[in-house]
Amino acid sequence: MADFFQLEIVTPEKLVVKDRAEEMQIPGKNGYLGILPGHAPLITELAVGQISYRNGSETHYLCVAWGFAEVLPDKVTILAETAERGEDVDCERAQKAKERAEQRLASNDPQVDVPRAQNALARANTRLDAAAKEGKTTAGQ
Repeated sequence: MADFFQLEIVTPEKLVVKDRAEEMQIPGKNGYLGILPGHAPLITELAVGQISYRNGSETHYLCVAWGFAEVLPDKVTILAETAERGEDVDCERAQKAKERAEQRLASNDPQVDVPRAQNALARANTRLDAAAKEGKTTAGQ
């Protein structure tokens, strides 16, 4: 059995990652899944969350929102609505989105779409966390 699997992460706009991985974690709809080479085939819906994968001594982090993952013994394909490498996150923009979502949730305004605001907050937090894990904490770093 191989010590790695092929990994592709694709959005409607572009191919975000084409690499190999020795292990990875993905945010499934019902919780995170750990994937190793030779994993049993499965298809899962993705939630908002963070993808991490290891290739050699390097671990990479991405934020993802919605989509599907197909896991095969030698390949993982992720078709995501949005996916962004942690190193590409605009931290200033993500921080502003987080603050807007928090303000909406704290306002107690009956006009606020609470599930949408909660979703925006989760996405912003995920983006900031992925950026921090890649060593990026401010815009322009």
